[in-house]
Amino acid sequence: MSETSETNNTAAEQGKRQRVLAGKVVSNAMDKTIVVLIERRTQHALYGKYIRRSTRLKAHDPENICQVGDFVEIAEGRPVSRRKAWSLRRVVEKAGEFDTAG
Repeated sequence: MSETSETNNTAAEQGKRQRVLAGKVVSNAMDKTIVVLIERRTQHALYGKYIRRSTRLKAHDPENICQVGDFVEIAEGRPVSRRKAWSLRRVVEKAGEFDTAG
């Protein structure tokens, strides 16, 4: 019986790390949902030049606190909806006001 109870442990209890990514909020038009742009640099396989690659992920924002331009951390979790399996962990940096030179 102890074998069955041991196999039913959750990922957190087994010591698996939760995936956490950081990126910029590019849209908050949906209710309780933000779209986060994750940018990474990869090296081209043949030529060796570094290329910018990006991924847009939908994340759950339960209090609608994020604004476009905020830099946030999101964590992977169970699916909340069809395309939303990430949730807002924290706002790292709020978007600043536009500084007009002149």
